[in-house]
Amino acid sequence: MTVFKTLTSGVSLMAMLVAGAASAQSLDEITAAAKKEGALTTIALPHDWCGYGAVIEGFKKKYPEIAVNELNPDGSSADELEAVRANKGNTGPQAPDVLDVGLSFGPAAKEEGLIQPYKVSTWDSIPDSAKDADGFWYGDYYGVMAFIVNTDMVKNVPADWADLMKPEYAGAFALTGDPRSGNQGLMSVMSAGMAMGGAPGADSAAKGLEFMGALNKAGNFVPVAGKTGTIAQGATPIVAAWDYNALAWRDTLAGNPKAEVIIPASGTLAGVYVQAISAYAPHPNAAKLWMEYLYSDEGQLGWLNGYCHPIRFNDLAKRDVIPADMLAKLPPAAAYEKAVFPTLEEQAAHKEAVTAGWDATVGVKVE
Repeated sequence: MTVFKTLTSGVSLMAMLVAGAASAQSLDEITAAAKKEGALTTIALPHDWCGYGAVIEGFKKKYPEIAVNELNPDGSSADELEAVRANKGNTGPQAPDVLDVGLSFGPAAKEEGLIQPYKVSTWDSIPDSAKDADGFWYGDYYGVMAFIVNTDMVKNVPADWADLMKPEYAGAFALTGDPRSGNQGLMSVMSAGMAMGGAPGADSAAKGLEFMGALNKAGNFVPVAGKTGTIAQGATPIVAAWDYNALAWRDTLAGNPKAEVIIPASGTLAGVYVQAISAYAPHPNAAKLWMEYLYSDEGQLGWLNGYCHPIRFNDLAKRDVIPADMLAKLPPAAAYEKAVFPTLEEQAAHKEAVTAGWDATVGVKVE
């Protein structure tokens, strides 16, 4: 699979000591303490995203003593961090214990003091380039940007970003949400900008914004957050989304309407999401146990079954523990060969430029 670029740098001695202390408990001790806490609060985990529905059920089946409280399943990465900020002194059900956010949100959360360090027992098999050396955040899965198309409405499926400018796609294309607050929308703009010749960073933002502005001016851009319902209704017949979401939505639609998933021919962008534990987690041991489950072979295969490439994919493949039927469900490996993994610095520059320029260049709010 694709090799990750280096995403992290520098560690502090104090942070390393804190992370080491955070990981000092044995799994048996964590499990006992988590069962005593009796609850875990997650946030922004749609059941059709990356196979999370089955993953959550797997955790509940393994640890029936721990009740899982799910907050705001359709929330964005920004919503997750805001929930931590808003509930710093709250030990009730509105305070999230764990986070699953876009890569760029991990370092931001660490800098703001919103997350705490913890190194799972499978830490060494997570690529160094996809984790914070201090243990504050770590990659969980990745995918590439794709289009999902309602082929009952769209007869000629677009093969690349540039195709979306064609008049036949009037009122057809949508993002999954506002790129200023959600990582999936933000990275869709980067993919478009890369397809227009922009290098990841401020350049991809400039060219991506220009492209989205042109789409909007042409009447092809729909300022509605695309999802299975809007695709089925025909309100957003073409949506840019991570491949694992698009493939899961296609399965959910089950031919009503017919849907096809395409990885654009250019601007092939890979995106890593990361896990973290809230610094104010009311159930810190349950949070650690959740992380241990997610990064176990069982948890990683749960994500793969949901069309995501788990972060420990190479380790799983090397040990030959991936069922052949799971691999067969994924798009051809060739579709991922040109995938680009932007660095944290490139993502930060892109995010800053998109946030600053969206209103002036595109001029619509995606809701």
